[in-house]
Order: sequence, then C-alpha cells, then structure tokens
Amino acid sequence: MATPSRAKGRPRSAAADLAILDATRAALADLGWGGLTMGDVAVRAGVAKTTLYRRWPSKNELVVDAVASLFDRLVVADRGSLQADIEDVVTQFAELLARPESQAALLALFAEGSRDPQLRRRIREHIVDPQKRLVHEGLANAVARGEIPADGDPQHRAEEIDIIFDTIAGAVEHRMLVIGEPADPDWIRRFTTLLLAPGLAQSC
Repeated sequence: MATPSRAKGRPRSAAADLAILDATRAALADLGWGGLTMGDVAVRAGVAKTTLYRRWPSKNELVVDAVASLFDRLVVADRGSLQADIEDVVTQFAELLARPESQAALLALFAEGSRDPQLRRRIREHIVDPQKRLVHEGLANAVARGEIPADGDPQHRAEEIDIIFDTIAGAVEHRMLVIGEPADPDWIRRFTTLLLAPGLAQSC
C-alpha cells in the first residue's frame, strides 16, 4: 500500500501546543513577567526553542494565548433561566481565577499591558472580545425561553453586551484579584440577583 504523501512542512502538534501553554502559565507563576523567557518555557514544555518560536514569535503573543486558552474553556449551558445561566458561568470563571497559575498569569499580563499599548490591544482582541460570546449565548438562551425580548438593533445589542460583560468580569476580578475575597456560591447568587434586579436590568 502506498504511503500517503505528507503535506509540506511539519504539522502542528496539539499535545505540544498544550504543553507549551501550560508551561507558560507555570513559568509566569514562578518567575513573573520579567523573569519568563522563551527558553525557559521551551525547557519546561520539553520542546525545542525553534519549535516554540515557530508557533509564537514573541513572548507577548505566547502569554496572551496561554491566558486565552484558559478562558476558551468557559461554556454557557442552558440551565433553564437567565439567572441560573449567569450563576453557572460566574462559577466557572471564579473557579478559574481561584487557581494560582491563573491569578499570576492574569495579573502579570494586565500589569504589563498597562505599559504596552500593543499588548493591551492584543489582550482585548484575543482574550476580552472573544469571551463576549458567553454573553451572546446567554442572551440568546434567554430570548429563546421568552425571558427577555429580542433586540432588533444590532448596535444597541452590541453596546448592551459590552456593558454586561464588563460588569460581570469586572466584579469577579475585583473581588478575587483586587480585594482577595472568594466568589463563593452565596456571593455569586447575591451578585446575579442584584444584576438582574428590576431597574438594573431594564435595558437587557
């Protein structure tokens, strides 16, 4: 039997990519932004430095993708109500932020981004904006259940989504990363109840 021809160039390895992203977050937790080097990540991941640079040409790109891969694991499940859907997503987010490597990676990335406009733009494009899908999906579920009306104005809905996302992400990150308090089930339930209280959620 003839051997199938291989496409030109070596295919990317999903296992190698995962190992590199895991190693990046671990290095950030151990060394901080200033101490992290591409060489250290390559050693931790067990790959050649050339393999690393072929995938991520710079530390900025590597760290952003390492953090983005964490948020890509968040999902919206239809739990039967808008409040239950929000509570579920906030719980996932809180569990993610409770991990020391996640905290170290986010704090290092945000601190460096405050000094580097290009990095800040990359954070928005690759981490913040893609995660607004969670709000899109949650609102779509609520519309399908008849909890909230459909909004025919795309611009208005986009503005709503920005505000909702900023409110939820900002509140959880402030509680856990700034003041160091846990986002436990009781806090999450109280937060979502307040978020959806009449008068606060009329625009939704």
